[in-house]
Amino acid sequence: MSQRRNNTSIMKITYNEKGLVPAIIQDAKTKTVLMLGYMNEEAYLKTNETKKVTFFSRSKQRLWTKGEESGNFLHLVSIKNDCDNDTLLITVNPQGPTCHTGTDNCWGDTNTQDFGFFSDLEKTIAERKANQDNEKSYVADLFRKGINKIAQKVGEEAVEVVIEAKDNDDNLFLNESADLLFHYLILLKAKGFGLNDIEQVLLNRKK
Repeated sequence: MSQRRNNTSIMKITYNEKGLVPAIIQDAKTKTVLMLGYMNEEAYLKTNETKKVTFFSRSKQRLWTKGEESGNFLHLVSIKNDCDNDTLLITVNPQGPTCHTGTDNCWGDTNTQDFGFFSDLEKTIAERKANQDNEKSYVADLFRKGINKIAQKVGEEAVEVVIEAKDNDDNLFLNESADLLFHYLILLKAKGFGLNDIEQVLLNRKK
């Protein structure tokens, strides 16, 4: 076991019999798991020093900084150890695709922000927009009626939220809030945007 200073804390790392520890690489923003690599103590120290993730290559038997040939570096954000001190979770800001095959991660997934159910809802809304001839779909009907009708619905739902906020019926308030958010997502899609765009605006303000 080795103890090394990571920022302001002492990190205990239990290396295996080969002097290695697995390192799970995760995008700091999207939380997508990008790859799995291995570090020895020297790779861990170099990663902290350079702020670019460096592994120990088991095939080449040497240190290997991700991106040293491709330019697709993994810029270090943080390093955490698990409860047994034998697996690292490293969050990064990736510069370009992570996998050597050219994909965003080593499982072929697209590295995009996932808002859980809201992302699924956005996909459904996008499908309704693409298939506006679906007469049974309320969302498709809104898209057929155009941006003015959609904007009007957002305004109506916003007023309902304000009204319910002044009362004490939490159930009504939450339901009207859900209606507002739902119609706002439709309006975003009608304008060609999504939650990712709103998140970026807020992140820019944070800076």
